[in-house]
Amino acid sequence: MRSTFNVLFYVKKSQPKKNGLCPVMGRITIDGKAVQFSCKFDIDSKIWDVDAGRASGRSEQAREANRLLDQVGASLTKHYREISNRDGYVSAEKVKNAYLGMDMRCETLLKVFARHNEDFEKMYQAGGRSWRTLYRYQRVYKLLEEFIKHRYNRTDIALKEIQPAFITDFELFLRTEKDCGSTTIWVYMMPLQRMITTAINNGWLQRNPFFEYSIKPEVADRGFLTKDEIKVLMEAQFSDDDMTLARDMFIFCCFTGFAYTDLYSMTIDNLQSSFDTKHQWLVKRRDKSNVSSTVPVLEIPMKILEKYKGLASGDKLLPAPCYPRAKYLLKLIEKECGLEKHITWHMSRHTYATEICLTNGVPIESLAKMLGHKNIRTTQIYAKITHEKLSRDADLLANRLNGIAEFKAASF
Repeated sequence: MRSTFNVLFYVKKSQPKKNGLCPVMGRITIDGKAVQFSCKFDIDSKIWDVDAGRASGRSEQAREANRLLDQVGASLTKHYREISNRDGYVSAEKVKNAYLGMDMRCETLLKVFARHNEDFEKMYQAGGRSWRTLYRYQRVYKLLEEFIKHRYNRTDIALKEIQPAFITDFELFLRTEKDCGSTTIWVYMMPLQRMITTAINNGWLQRNPFFEYSIKPEVADRGFLTKDEIKVLMEAQFSDDDMTLARDMFIFCCFTGFAYTDLYSMTIDNLQSSFDTKHQWLVKRRDKSNVSSTVPVLEIPMKILEKYKGLASGDKLLPAPCYPRAKYLLKLIEKECGLEKHITWHMSRHTYATEICLTNGVPIESLAKMLGHKNIRTTQIYAKITHEKLSRDADLLANRLNGIAEFKAASF
């Protein structure tokens, strides 16, 4: 809905000047809210037509007064349209300030978001940011654009208009119109929170609308493969070479913990041994977070590297297919191997964290470094404690206690 815009001119008869003339005033009304201002000229109240809001008669004073009023009206209309098209939010105060030369540009949410995305895309092209993160920002921008049109029938909204209700209404829009769950909404709210923080830091917004807002992701069991399931995959024979390649790439991820996007972009330079002559290591900054991962190359991934040595194009380390193709092949592998679990590429990281590392005594601090996590709490999400590890830890505790005289078994 467009704002109701109206301009009325009147004479302030209660404050006549010494020469007997009265100041001409203007009143701007938008959506029921009005502000007054001076038109900067005076007129004889006797020739003023209250109903018409103009000077009456054909005198020189009347013609000059009406000419000035036409100019003021045209100027106010121009400012109203410019502000409305520019900001998507217009008020009587803003039109008045623009007319008087005191216009302070009101930043809007989507304009700030668009500038951020442009800068982020430049950083991505320079290799400093992840494509997936860029995609998420672009996705949230489009959702907000659609939400503002759906909820407010506007193309944008001023930052100072954003209240806590805007956040909760956006969440409701995501749940009802886009059928998003709590985890997806939590992910989508983070880019919006970043824009709000930017606005507050720049003084465009005084109060944080997220102050009392809270949403948590759903706790999901992402699952991992057991040793027996890994063995089934490793021993499987496929008539299709592409399926064999995809299986080998999946096993490589299970024993290194790299996500598929990292595997796909891995180059020969990522395989290093300069700081440890006993082992070879994969050293790579994760595409998602730009955090460095340092992973030892165990026997099985080393055999895969030797198997595909020289078969990758350019300086790539392995001939990994594109992700859509790899995802499709993994479904075929799951079906042919008769596995009951739904296997995903991300499951390989959970398998590495749980079955390969933690179960075999790797400290979670070292695992966090291998997985390229900034926060160890993220690693705790990936890592599950297996029954095998619990049994080993129980045996270790029993052996240690048996060696301490105070805790040796006594006869009761």
